[in-house]
Amino acid sequence: MKNQLLIAGGILAALSVVFGAFAAHWLKAHISAVNLQNFDTAVHYQMYHALAILFLATLSEKFHIKLFRLAFYAFFTGIIFFSGSIYLLATREVTGLQLSWIGPVTPVGGLLFITGWVLLIFTALRIPAKPDNLVG
Repeated sequence: MKNQLLIAGGILAALSVVFGAFAAHWLKAHISAVNLQNFDTAVHYQMYHALAILFLATLSEKFHIKLFRLAFYAFFTGIIFFSGSIYLLATREVTGLQLSWIGPVTPVGGLLFITGWVLLIFTALRIPAKPDNLVG
């Protein structure tokens, strides 16, 4: 699973950089400032959660807990729904696509992000504390 997480996280992080560069160098001249800001928000959230997936990869080998896989799916699907829907909505001026129906998908992606973080919290609660790691 570690390799899958590293590959997925790496691809998503790289795409975030590509989308950010695309916005900064071409898209800014073709869409409104508000849509550019929305696109930038999607880029940031994609990067944050790509890094979260890479974080999961570093822990997945040490702690073989099913919740890591569920957190990965939540983050990955959240990126598709949240960032993906914002990318499509923000670029309607250049694509000409009428995708107003996709707006409700964005908050579902946000809920998936929250779900992924909550799953990480539950994972931490399931990992037994070692007496030598306690401070005090």
